[in-house]
Amino acid sequence: MPLNRRDFINRSAATGAGVALAGAAGAVVAPAAQAAEPAGHGCPPKTFGLRVLGTTDLHGHAVNWDYFTNAEYDDAAHNDVGLAKVATLVAQARAEKGHDRTLLIDAGDIIQGTQLSYYYARVEPITGAHDGPRHPMALAMNHMRYDAAALGNHEFNYGIPLLRAFQEQCDFPLLAANAVDATTLRPAFPPYLVKEIEVHGAKPVKVGILGLTNPGIAIWDKANVQGRMAFPGLVEQAKLYVPKLRALGCDVVILTDHSGLDGATSYGDAVPYPENASSLVAAQVPGIDAILVGHTHREVASRTVVNEETGRSVVLSEPLCWGERLSVFDIDLEFDRGRWHVASVTAEVRNANTVAEDPVVAQLVKDEHDKVVAYVNQIIGTCKEAMSAAQSTYLDTPIIDFLNLVQSDTVKKALAGTSYASLPVLSEASPFSRTAAIPAGDVSLRDVAGLYVYENTLDAKILTGAQVKDYLEWSAAYFVQTAPDAPVDVTKLTNANNTPDYSYDVLSGVSYDIDIAQPAGSRIVNLTFQGAPIDPAAQFVLAVNNYRSSGGSNYPHVAAAQSVWSNSDEIRNTIIAWVQAHGTIDPATFGGDQWRLTRAGVPLFA
Repeated sequence: MPLNRRDFINRSAATGAGVALAGAAGAVVAPAAQAAEPAGHGCPPKTFGLRVLGTTDLHGHAVNWDYFTNAEYDDAAHNDVGLAKVATLVAQARAEKGHDRTLLIDAGDIIQGTQLSYYYARVEPITGAHDGPRHPMALAMNHMRYDAAALGNHEFNYGIPLLRAFQEQCDFPLLAANAVDATTLRPAFPPYLVKEIEVHGAKPVKVGILGLTNPGIAIWDKANVQGRMAFPGLVEQAKLYVPKLRALGCDVVILTDHSGLDGATSYGDAVPYPENASSLVAAQVPGIDAILVGHTHREVASRTVVNEETGRSVVLSEPLCWGERLSVFDIDLEFDRGRWHVASVTAEVRNANTVAEDPVVAQLVKDEHDKVVAYVNQIIGTCKEAMSAAQSTYLDTPIIDFLNLVQSDTVKKALAGTSYASLPVLSEASPFSRTAAIPAGDVSLRDVAGLYVYENTLDAKILTGAQVKDYLEWSAAYFVQTAPDAPVDVTKLTNANNTPDYSYDVLSGVSYDIDIAQPAGSRIVNLTFQGAPIDPAAQFVLAVNNYRSSGGSNYPHVAAAQSVWSNSDEIRNTIIAWVQAHGTIDPATFGGDQWRLTRAGVPLFA
């Protein structure tokens, strides 16, 4: 009976979950590729060129489409997105180097991020390889012949069963050497893939691909993984597995890491491993030749890190997210003393906006795409006035008030009849998308979904008045300190110290000023509740998303605060359901809480 590749990969993953870390657990050994370089004059070749192509943070972008604008994707830089675009770049790169000496890998965050991926996780969820709908990302990536992909943290957003169903549909392994069973500490997914590339007239080149994911999963998706999986550090697991790959005879070792370059961490000391550790891995773990970097949605064409032990250079590359770029590693090898040795590694990125979509990939996912377009364009209510998020990063706007209204209403109803019902409810919301808008008149599902672009769920936690002030001080660090007499440029007021918009929170239920003439930590003034100065000892319930509740962006107090309620439904769905239930959004009926920017007590905007 012929061996089915998907079944082989799945059996390998199951084996990996049941064998101790010290063994060859979870390895996937792929069949050898066909002949590559001609020998010439009967002499064995002394050099060989290998190419590795890489994507990362695809986030459900199969085609070049924006489901929130109902049009082809475009941005200020005129980037294009999606696997159909990437497929054309991949075909070109393979043709240049040779299909039989080119590998294709991904660094994670595949199945979350667009309404396309949401639809096949929540509306018509995939169930596995043998029945039910096919995930469009699996359809496209299988056709493109990916060799392997690392798991990203967002792979866990929809729960482990959905991730396992996606794994079953992939014809390539999902790798994660540092995703382990919480009880046995054995691999929960294949840690690595070994590929043999045939070289005509010489020994094959053996390539080891090690996958590493982000330790922050333990925080960000605590509800889905607690007690089931644990996530050790990248450096720690690489130190276990890179020597194993070398012992298996790998001539080349490549890492695909869902972890940024710079060592920064958004969750403080809640997890004892850094969030962005790829450069640390390169510096501290000998035996690595190249690393495909992910997670931070940055474009880094090539960076070289010198290993502290060996002095050898490790080349890292991070392509931009959503399929906007493709990393291309070229690895030159030389044959010496009976085996291949890496002589040099170079890396570059290629831009998806320079090519047309691959029509085969676009057609392959057309039915799924069309179904989702119809889904997101259904009318679910009306709005009496247009609302925009364009100024929400520096002004109190109705569109953020609306998010907070829905969240606080939901928590109040959930706590009704409980011992916490008498506590006042505050709510936090962030300006996730500066282009989000609700039109006057008919409102579609995609209009509402565009307000909340993440798969966050809602929690309710108790904070004191003093802790609320600390929380707001942390949020206010988002603004650039600006002297009272300095000119005001709204494009330069925000994102101090590279703080992203999603890390800036607006609170409803209280009123406050943010004095940006003051240093971070001393900016919140005139903080009131129901018109009176807030009581530092008073208790409040904070409606907060699960990312923030679990320590995301390292806000003070909230991760350790008492939880009085939580919900497994996405906040996006809660907002959609609110509009469907109420029928009309009327900005005149909500808001009233006021926050504003000031300088030395003078309002910044009239």
